[in-house]
Amino acid sequence: MKKYTPRLEKEYKERIIDALMKEFGYKNVMQVPKLEKIVVSRGVGAAVSDKKLVDYAVEELTIITGQKAIPTISKKDVAAFKLRKGMPIGAKVTLRKDKMYEFLDRLITIALPRVRDFQGIKPDGFDGRGNYNLGVTEQIIFPEIDFDKINKISGMDITFVTSAKTDKEAKALLAELGLPFKKNK
Repeated sequence: MKKYTPRLEKEYKERIIDALMKEFGYKNVMQVPKLEKIVVSRGVGAAVSDKKLVDYAVEELTIITGQKAIPTISKKDVAAFKLRKGMPIGAKVTLRKDKMYEFLDRLITIALPRVRDFQGIKPDGFDGRGNYNLGVTEQIIFPEIDFDKINKISGMDITFVTSAKTDKEAKALLAELGLPFKKNK
């Protein structure tokens, strides 16, 4: 029986590795950067007063990613926000392997084109170590979300963790995978 391989993973193995080897002059295939994981997270500021909001966030992230999300808890007390250590304040999910490639494919081909006045994603979300952060302002760009069932429009952060050593290598990898970066003017 033939194992299912996501479209972007297949493209990475067949085309992108060779393209990156030519561009950066790698001597070995193992030097070529790869996408290791995608972390989708969401902070719920109003969760201090209403615990149900974290449950909604967990449920929505689970629907969007196809993998069970977990609630995140606060690490310390912040009196100004009425926040106690150990309170649930958000949700996150870490995607790897097939689910990661499937989510990336849906993000690039379906979700991002649904953003109003979309011109591309900002190329300045790199952290200096080859990881990229992308903020999405509305969860309704994902077709899995039923517009009638949402209680509040809110955004989320998507972090792409790569094995690249530099931001230039990471940007080349993500651009080859299909992330639509804005062109520098």
